[in-house]
Amino acid sequence: MSSELAMADAATLVAGYRSGDFTPVQATEAALAQIERLDPHVHAMVLTDAEGALAAATASAQRWAAGEPRGPADGVPTTIKDILLVRGWPTRRGSVLCAHLPPADQDSPAVQRLREGGAVFLGKNTTPEFGWKGVTHSPSYVPTTNPWNPGLTAGGSSGGSAAAVGLGMGTWSIGTDAGGSVRIPASFTGTVALKPTYGRIPAYPASPYGTLAHPGPMTRTVADAAVLLDLVSAPDHRDWFSLEAPSSSFTAGLHDGVANLRIGFSPDLGYGENDPQVEAAVRAAVEVFAAAGANVEEVAPIFHDPVSAFHTLWFPGAAKVVETFWTGEGDWERVDPELRAGISQFGQVDASAYLDATAVRMDLGRRMGAFHTTYDLLLTPTMPIAAFEAGLEVPRGWGRRWWTSWTPYTYPFNMTGQPALSLPCGFTGDGRPIGLQIVGPRHADGVVLRAGQAYTNHTDWHTHRPPMAMEER
Repeated sequence: MSSELAMADAATLVAGYRSGDFTPVQATEAALAQIERLDPHVHAMVLTDAEGALAAATASAQRWAAGEPRGPADGVPTTIKDILLVRGWPTRRGSVLCAHLPPADQDSPAVQRLREGGAVFLGKNTTPEFGWKGVTHSPSYVPTTNPWNPGLTAGGSSGGSAAAVGLGMGTWSIGTDAGGSVRIPASFTGTVALKPTYGRIPAYPASPYGTLAHPGPMTRTVADAAVLLDLVSAPDHRDWFSLEAPSSSFTAGLHDGVANLRIGFSPDLGYGENDPQVEAAVRAAVEVFAAAGANVEEVAPIFHDPVSAFHTLWFPGAAKVVETFWTGEGDWERVDPELRAGISQFGQVDASAYLDATAVRMDLGRRMGAFHTTYDLLLTPTMPIAAFEAGLEVPRGWGRRWWTSWTPYTYPFNMTGQPALSLPCGFTGDGRPIGLQIVGPRHADGVVLRAGQAYTNHTDWHTHRPPMAMEER
């Protein structure tokens, strides 16, 4: 029963709290038991606060018993990526350069909204150093591994959040995504993650990666992602890019389906190369949308690979964050060697090169804006490959160096600021999850979520659970 309760979605938990079938204390104990049992295998947590979590769960149980819950997060076990501030907890950012910093004296905006809503904070999730790459390991921590096979990577940089969610070590999490960092691990772990429209979830402190970086919900179901987005979308004065509060709930119309939506499908965006099993699974997923009444067609390439411009925008941010936490001579040698190499190769650019990259970004946004005058949504694979060996920067024998070489379908939509959802759509023959990406125009987060829900209503991929998550010991 403990594992089943840990793997319940937020909607099920709230219904159980309301009916009295179980309490937030029992749900929190179940999640903590999963952490104790499974985290030694996947290394998803850098901090666990069992005492604080149980105290918060007890307070939540009292509110539910009095008929005065704070909303759909009250009593829901929650983890937070260790990039975001949680009041009273340290923020290590995956780096030894942050080991000396005191605990945070305030919450990041999304964390504050969840705290106000009564969420139970279990702890913080692993990240590579400063969230800089698509896998989750660093000189500070051993690799975060995959719930489906601990020999494989969970992806990154929100790999700790994805692994925790996938194993019931918390019902949901907030991650960050500046180049695919919630969607990459969602694809690799068979979970759900949304990179919302830029500004939809306020951020503080501002990311060194600038307007590429989006906080995002990480869950096991699309419906939970919609609820979590509702909870954390309130504007915050600390983020001058934050959008006004949405005019309606993201759960409104969630089950309205995709009939008559115009959907373009691109298997490779014109420049990617997919594992044949990934392409087969994604093409099968596209057929589900057509069968559900959408008008689907395969589209010609929309743009060229913007990776060079992305590197020009990305690595100066990485250089700046290292500089921010620099404490003295010798610190450079303590930084992730691959991060140092990336900064050395791409991190020092002049203003002209940066403006050229910004012009590429603006043209990319224009092209996608034009695309969405014809199509409501774009479907792609989330990743061209499934999870590979843990501890590596790129798949063995890949022949290319940087994480962007195996994530071609995620970073373009950080450049455009569009909402993009990853959800599971199948498995390889050896049991590795495969992800489908749904991209919408800016501010169409609700349509993207509705399409994701329509897909899950017609399939059962989202119900599959890693065997180790359900084993009682």
